[in-house]
Amino acid sequence: MRKYAYFVAMLGVACTVGVAAVAAQTKSDKAVAAPAAADAPQLPGGASALSETHGDWTVNCQISGTAKTCSLSHQQFNKQSNQRLLAIELSSKTGEDATGTLALPFGLALAKGVSLTIDDQKLDGSLAFNTCQVVGCLVPVVFDATVTPLLKSGTTLKIDAFAADTGQAVNFSIPLNGFAGALARTAQLLTN
Repeated sequence: MRKYAYFVAMLGVACTVGVAAVAAQTKSDKAVAAPAAADAPQLPGGASALSETHGDWTVNCQISGTAKTCSLSHQQFNKQSNQRLLAIELSSKTGEDATGTLALPFGLALAKGVSLTIDDQKLDGSLAFNTCQVVGCLVPVVFDATVTPLLKSGTTLKIDAFAADTGQAVNFSIPLNGFAGALARTAQLLTN
């Protein structure tokens, strides 16, 4: 019986010491975690993801761990099959330039690349396809500070490509309605 009483007393001491140690550890963890939380990426309202519509463009932001990714995008679908025809996704930290990827359907002459026109102003050169994946054939795009104002004030981004089987011209167009607001919002969310 004495051994049992001694064991219960020691267990009580161990529990009391353990609780105090855990409380002290928790306090020190919170003290260390508080500054890190202030540096952690944030979205409005403490959300971990955000999606906004700006005209024909969508702004998407997501926080994953300590990384925040934000982009503006536009997609077009075939109305009968609901299959995606094209997509463009861009990102910008300044709102004065944008980089990203254009996804076009299969069946295009990849070696010929694509050319871009904003309204009636043809951009210099052609852009090469990078690769084709399940989502389509990808073209990296970079719009610098001389092209971005044209996109902001324009009405349509035209993409000219060629069919692989016939060599015929294939044209796509992306409306720029809401582009300026979506670009500014993406930059704002990335820098805040």
